[in-house]
Amino acid sequence: MGRLKFLVAIPLIFALCGCSIILQKRNPKDLDQIDNLSDELKKERQAREELLRAKKELEEQLKKEIEEKKIKLEMAKKGLVITFIAEILFDSGKTVIRDEAHSVLDKVADVINNKLSDRNIAIEGHTDNQPIKHSSWKSNWELSTARATSVLHYLVDNKNANPAMFSAIGYGEYRSVASNDTAAGKQQNRRVEITILPEKIIKKTSGEEVVIPDLDEIK
Repeated sequence: MGRLKFLVAIPLIFALCGCSIILQKRNPKDLDQIDNLSDELKKERQAREELLRAKKELEEQLKKEIEEKKIKLEMAKKGLVITFIAEILFDSGKTVIRDEAHSVLDKVADVINNKLSDRNIAIEGHTDNQPIKHSSWKSNWELSTARATSVLHYLVDNKNANPAMFSAIGYGEYRSVASNDTAAGKQQNRRVEITILPEKIIKKTSGEEVVIPDLDEIK
């Protein structure tokens, strides 16, 4: 019986040794992958912590506008979202930023320039579903895009923000956040959103392709 146990044990020992050798061969690569994943998670956590600190600072500086529901700050999956109702930035049907809005955008620009100057930032324009009537704009798409671009130019041209950080897009009335059946709902839909992404700017070197994050994929 003892001899039988010995004979059974020998193949098992060799099998275990073989597994050990295979694991040893794979371990360096596996460990590298684990280290890389750990580094990525650490960077992502640090990036979101920086956004949270920026959010807190903006909440203090924009306290009055937030209380009046003219501005909303939100930490979303895609990043820090700063939402302005259109009336705080523009006159009806217009794309020129009102003088009264400069101080508000200046505060946002200061935080971006001092704390988040290496981030990708997307500026989105949105409208309600009222058709364009007394305006030179063909549709709400053109109006919303022009408003997003106006905010971009203010931050870049007036506040010297890095132009490589920004993109601007208009969605017209097609990304509503409230019902257009009420005046209050329409007011919420007429808005400009500045989204500061956790991802940093990818600096292009010769022969390399720059990949810009797609907001739709991370919403």
